[in-house]
Amino acid sequence: MRCKTLVTATAAILYVTLIAGCSSLKKVVYRPDINQGNYLSAEDVSKIQRGMTQQQVTDTLGTPMMQDPFGDKTWFYIFRQQPGRGKITQQTLTLIFDKNGTLSDIKNESIVAKNGG
Repeated sequence: MRCKTLVTATAAILYVTLIAGCSSLKKVVYRPDINQGNYLSAEDVSKIQRGMTQQQVTDTLGTPMMQDPFGDKTWFYIFRQQPGRGKITQQTLTLIFDKNGTLSDIKNESIVAKNGG
């Protein structure tokens, strides 16, 4: 009976050690930062003003990540940053042009999506 208790205790200790080892292994594994989209600094965004043409905006910021699929009046500059560890963030700059192709509205949004790990 004593041998059975010793084997059970040893198995339990071994099981707990293995489980604890797996959870600490998660911190050792390298996870690279993943950056996607159009990175725009605050300085770049401050150069954009209402009344600019689409060509002027393109010259300043480059081509947008997405355009409105139903026309060319809305442009989206999206930057998503996923650090190896930490929160995922997304920066979305939405530019809306009028029928003449001049910039009429600017929306700049920053979202913390979720915990990355």
